[in-house]
Amino acid sequence: MADVASPLQYDDPPHLGPFLMQARLRVGPAGLVYLGRGADGRAVSVAVLTRGAALDPAARDRFVTGIREAMASRSGVRGWMARAARGRTAVADATPQVLAMDDGSAPWVATPYESGRVGAEWFLEPVLVSGTLIGEEHGPDFAPYWVSDRSPALPPPPKGAPPPTETQRSVIIASVVLTVLLVLLTVMLWLLLRRVEEVQPPPRPLPGTVFVPTPPPVPTTTGPGRPTPGPGRTGTGTPGPSEGDENEGEPI
Repeated sequence: MADVASPLQYDDPPHLGPFLMQARLRVGPAGLVYLGRGADGRAVSVAVLTRGAALDPAARDRFVTGIREAMASRSGVRGWMARAARGRTAVADATPQVLAMDDGSAPWVATPYESGRVGAEWFLEPVLVSGTLIGEEHGPDFAPYWVSDRSPALPPPPKGAPPPTETQRSVIIASVVLTVLLVLLTVMLWLLLRRVEEVQPPPRPLPGTVFVPTPPPVPTTTGPGRPTPGPGRTGTGTPGPSEGDENEGEPI
């Protein structure tokens, strides 16, 4: 691995735990090492497994176990994993101090950063093994299927805060206010509909029936009792005596 600081890449985590990542220090098949800074301004070295190694239960267990063995060795208890890793590491004589760690889905460990001294990369050594772990290492070497994956394992996004819950008193007050508003709305609608019904004009009455009497029929012929014209007048019939002839025909 190249021990040269380089800028962070797009897929690098901006922070791991309480530490802010500032640059890349090393990139290897087992994990990546970052230069970080703590909340107190202290420079730290942070090692995180690659995405493929984090998905391999055996590789993740070797990484986490090496960290715990190192913490135990600081307290005076040294395990076989710590001794094996120490034997394979020719960079330092003592395990670095563990400041913080995370053994979740994206394991990482933070140690103090000192130029020229081994840091968090010490814990990446046990992740890659060659041969078998039966006594001394022997047998054919093998490469894990994830050895070509150089992307860091990113921790899952933090869970959002639960939605705020109201107290029982607030719920009761809100229910009462909502009920009052509904009652007022119902009353307003009822008054509005009632006013509309009152404003409507009454229905127009039907016109009265007018009876017009029909005149009696007029006869076309002369009716009975009409006098017949006398003599001297034009007309038909028997001539009667004139006024000067009243005594005519009587004996003298």
